[in-house]
Amino acid sequence: MTDDELHGHLIGQQGSRHSLNTPALVIDRDALDRNIAAMARYAAAQGVHLRPHAKTHKSPDIARRQLAAGAIGICCAKIGEAEVLADNGVTHGLHLTSPLVSSPAIARLVALNQRTDGLMCVVDNPENVRALSVAAHASGKSLNVIIDIDPGMHRTGVNSAEAAARLFDAIEQAGSLHYAGVQCYCGAQQHIADFGDRRRAMEDRAENIRSIIAALTLVGGKPAIVTGGGTGTHRIDPALGLFTELQVGSYVFMDGEYLACDLTGDDQPAPFETALMVDARVVSANTPGMVTLDAGIKAFATDAGNPAVVSGAPAGSTYRFMGDEHGALLLPDRGTLPLGHIVTLAAPHCDPTVNLYDTYHVVEGDTLRMLWPVAARGRSR
Repeated sequence: MTDDELHGHLIGQQGSRHSLNTPALVIDRDALDRNIAAMARYAAAQGVHLRPHAKTHKSPDIARRQLAAGAIGICCAKIGEAEVLADNGVTHGLHLTSPLVSSPAIARLVALNQRTDGLMCVVDNPENVRALSVAAHASGKSLNVIIDIDPGMHRTGVNSAEAAARLFDAIEQAGSLHYAGVQCYCGAQQHIADFGDRRRAMEDRAENIRSIIAALTLVGGKPAIVTGGGTGTHRIDPALGLFTELQVGSYVFMDGEYLACDLTGDDQPAPFETALMVDARVVSANTPGMVTLDAGIKAFATDAGNPAVVSGAPAGSTYRFMGDEHGALLLPDRGTLPLGHIVTLAAPHCDPTVNLYDTYHVVEGDTLRMLWPVAARGRSR
């Protein structure tokens, strides 16, 4: 059965969250909206734009909330994500943050360009520039391209000022392409736990970005857009004087990785709340000090450690994976919990956890208010 069939009748019923079939991916709607508003206020105060990343939520419903709060567009890691957003009315300011090089992907890109406004994509190789130029020319509509700068991860992007200048020249020589600016997403710096260490790491990366921008400026390629940044560095990026927009993603939900970081450097709580959770149920309680939950490896991404307990268990309770379908909740003082009892857990890493589910169960308190599809789930190509 689909989530609509299982849970649609529960919408609006007081206390209906407790009747969800578990494990269930849950969004606290009020916390989500507060997170979106908080980031929008901060960006506006700093004079930078937001182009949030949909790879976190994969949801047109959330993307529309971000745009309504002032975002100028939405980033997507894969073209499949962008196609889903466009299919659901999000058609302005989409940006593809990973290179598209195969013939099928380029054909889909120019088709998406035809039905959207302001679509951008990254390039880091002259050969790719030529292929995009040919396809854009055949489509009859110019394509906006962004030069991707390698921040030191050696994943994608040009890694020198000389390479950037050559790539700009290739774009200028090609037809049907419009040079829109540069991208530098410093992913390795986002999860440095200490704020001071993270700031120093970003200041080091900023010197490299400045040198590349200077080289581009000398050959006529001063970028109108410098896109990058993220949740972990959002309090650092504006002060660098480089970025015109931030590609923040996980702030909408927060997860264990970001909650482990000092995001502000001022001894204050994190400016964003846990808005994404997984509700699980006790399905066995035969061992003193431990109960078994119905959420295991298939319910959470496992690359960032064990889920934290949010509610439904005594203080000091901890979770550990116990297999594909199950998790162990370890309770203090050899305690126990009743069968069917709901325990709420936080996602250690939100993006891949979301990708395991078809539906968000959007709650207000203990009441189910909406079901939002994870519409771009599995759109990894």
